[in-house]
Amino acid sequence: MEYSCEEFKVGKCEGQKLVDGESMPLVLHPNNGSDNIDSLVSTLKKNKDWFEQMIIKNSAVLLRGFNVKNAEDFNEIIEAFDWDDIRYVGPAPRTHIYKRIWTANEGPLEEFIYYHHEMVLIKESPKTVILFCEVPPPKGGETPFVPSFRVTERMLEEFPEAVEDIESKGLQYTFSAPSKNDTSSMRGRGWEDAFGTSDPAEAEKRAKALGMDMEWLPNGGVKTILGPRPLTKVFDGRKGRRMWFNTMVGMHGKEHSSALMADGTEIPENVVKRCQEIIEEESIQFKWEKGDVLFLDNFALLHGRRPSLPPRKVLVATCK
Repeated sequence: MEYSCEEFKVGKCEGQKLVDGESMPLVLHPNNGSDNIDSLVSTLKKNKDWFEQMIIKNSAVLLRGFNVKNAEDFNEIIEAFDWDDIRYVGPAPRTHIYKRIWTANEGPLEEFIYYHHEMVLIKESPKTVILFCEVPPPKGGETPFVPSFRVTERMLEEFPEAVEDIESKGLQYTFSAPSKNDTSSMRGRGWEDAFGTSDPAEAEKRAKALGMDMEWLPNGGVKTILGPRPLTKVFDGRKGRRMWFNTMVGMHGKEHSSALMADGTEIPENVVKRCQEIIEEESIQFKWEKGDVLFLDNFALLHGRRPSLPPRKVLVATCK
């Protein structure tokens, strides 16, 4: 599948890399001089199949220069594709803005949000994560992303026995959540918000449907247990690539979370440390400009957030 689509002009951006012959991200600018939202939405509807194939082919597609102004414009772009919504379940504090649009993680801007596949621990993860930059930060605040298959390849080169041992046993994760939202923490989403109920029995029922067990804590918070979960996964249409579809590094040995092999065995510290280094080495440091809309193939990319100075306003939609 070629880049050719007469309504778009292919460009470049800071941090862009060539990975296995593909540009990440693929940068698309208006090609007909029209940068208004109505023209963009019409173009996306007309070229929907091509655009979806580009997301899978390049893993990341950036729309730049289309004068996207606000959550309403962003929502029109999302609805052009007729993708089903998927409700976010996870520890990040978020606020609903408009229709299908939410804030991205509202945790403190000075903290680094570690690389992850969105909702990797849940039975059904979003296929596509779409981000819109309404207010770019004055410094920092990049949304770096990582080709997941490259992490698997390099981990297999350096730790073949450990990788296959973890894969065969699976992973078990735990993380603790308060009752109410705590926006002073990037993992401060309360269980009432996460499960959409203040009833503990109903929360347990909804957690079970998502593949979680729960233990109630004396302070009214909850400890969730998830597992076994795979270390890697292969998804249709992505060249048979084995994706590093886990959050082992992000949750291992943290204050409110843990990652072990599913039989209770500790993951070797040197394996976790080297994996963290490989993920950083393979990262693509994407820098925002005002009005950018970035489509990420969530099955193929881990993504994160660099610390930044305020203000920074990035909105998100998650789709099946």
